[in-house]
Amino acid sequence: MALGFYFASESFSAEQYDEAIRRLQAAGAGSPPGRSYHCAFTGSGGLNIFDVWDSQESFEKFGETLMPILGALGVDPGEPQVAEIHNIIIG
Repeated sequence: MALGFYFASESFSAEQYDEAIRRLQAAGAGSPPGRSYHCAFTGSGGLNIFDVWDSQESFEKFGETLMPILGALGVDPGEPQVAEIHNIIIG
């Protein structure tokens, strides 16, 4: 069962996001196993993130790399909203 993770950050800047992506790629986690989709889009206080993962376990494994990077950049992503994916339409 696929899961959607939505992070509605209050202060995740585009610059912080771009640096986080650069550091993830340098750590070999730019395209982590188990993540099907990643979207970053403008929200009310900064960038919001929506990901689709194959499991909670894959998401948590990625978090082992992601969270120290976000911490070093001063980003608190908060708790995500998590929901089972019912359907995905591409194109």
